[in-house]
Amino acid sequence: MLTWPAVSAMLTRMTIVVGYVPTPEGEAALTAAVSEARLRDQPLHIVNSSRGDSFADTRFASEQALQDVRARLDQAGVVYEIAQEVRGHEASEEVVEAADRVQASLIVIGMRRRTATGKLITGSQAQRILLDAHCPVLAVKATY
Repeated sequence: MLTWPAVSAMLTRMTIVVGYVPTPEGEAALTAAVSEARLRDQPLHIVNSSRGDSFADTRFASEQALQDVRARLDQAGVVYEIAQEVRGHEASEEVVEAADRVQASLIVIGMRRRTATGKLITGSQAQRILLDAHCPVLAVKATY
């Protein structure tokens, strides 16, 4: 039996969080998130982050890349907000924290192909999101 607080929490989960990076995987995640947002009539909360521990982080979107994302989302007609953080946290932490903060109904992430050894040595941001998220996660692959 569901209690009123549980039902209330489910009803207020009305935002889709997408972990975005300017890569084919990030573009696939954004495409899937736009489809879900239109299907569910929910806004998007786009998260792009960097730990800030290097001078050049190719996963941190440039202003031009963010302008392109904004144009794409405006054309799609979805409501959105973009959060770009440099707080020293892993990308997975930023995505899960954002999802918790906005009480997300869904997290959308892009995944890349990795070898078993690569997963063992470096870990996986996607795996951390899958394990730590408090809502459903849609993981998509880029088409090459």
